[in-house]
Amino acid sequence: MKVLITGASGFLGKNISPLLHRHYNVIEIGGHTTYDLRDQSQVKEIFSTYKPDVVVHAAGRVGGIGANRENPGKFMYDNLSMGINVIEECRLSECQKIIMLGTVCAYPKFTPVPFKESEIWEGYPEETNAPYGIAKKTLMELVMAYHQQYGLKGANLVPVNMYGPHDHFNLTSSHVIPALILKVHNAIKNNDSRIIGWGTGSASREFLYAEDCGEAIRLAIETDIEPSFINIGTGCEIKIKDLLEKICDIMGFEGEIEWDTSKPDGQPRRCLDVSKAEDLLGFKASVGFEEGLERTIKWFKAHPVY
Repeated sequence: MKVLITGASGFLGKNISPLLHRHYNVIEIGGHTTYDLRDQSQVKEIFSTYKPDVVVHAAGRVGGIGANRENPGKFMYDNLSMGINVIEECRLSECQKIIMLGTVCAYPKFTPVPFKESEIWEGYPEETNAPYGIAKKTLMELVMAYHQQYGLKGANLVPVNMYGPHDHFNLTSSHVIPALILKVHNAIKNNDSRIIGWGTGSASREFLYAEDCGEAIRLAIETDIEPSFINIGTGCEIKIKDLLEKICDIMGFEGEIEWDTSKPDGQPRRCLDVSKAEDLLGFKASVGFEEGLERTIKWFKAHPVY
């Protein structure tokens, strides 16, 4: 089976590719095989050249709260146009299935915890990343519409916040874990006596080690399911305050932690109901949070790309 991964050179792509290579003939789009997925003619060229049986759409324009606030139009346009083009070519080609990677940002800002898939359209997403979240759930709805009208098979996976090796470590566009790891690293390097975190630290997040997402994707490829929303996560949450303290402990920072309450917290809580993934796919995350955090920090120290 030929499995084409879009965004293979990105954070998620680099984490899922090794596992999928063990099971399939994998075609990686990204890096050396660069195409602009916003251009329909280039997407058509991909499909005519590689003729994939399955497409894993992992490409996306992503970032943390700061990046989302600064680029709402770009995030929405890029994600919509890439996804629409890929889905349409799946329909026009002999592709058997598309695995669409959504986002927990698609959920309403005040979703009852744990988030159930049935709640995803029950309100407006958290404002700082709403354009990104709306784009992603629109694409998941498009997969369902194409299944209904054209018979295109698909799976809509909704991963929670992911972390792990190959992430982007900077203070402006990174997700929370790599941004905090870099913040602590800089404080240690500069002999700072304190670290300033964004917001109040009271918001909570659930985190999934990115490698585990690869197993969920493999199971979605192998399992004949309807393309409804399926949460992919651990079902456990941690407050940002506790997360930063844990990173400080692992990395050996002994200074003070202060919180800049003029900065946004983002969505108050994020924690998924993951029972559907276990029932339909047999998926359960295998890497514990402490272990995953230690692996991520070890990779960061060994790859000084910052």
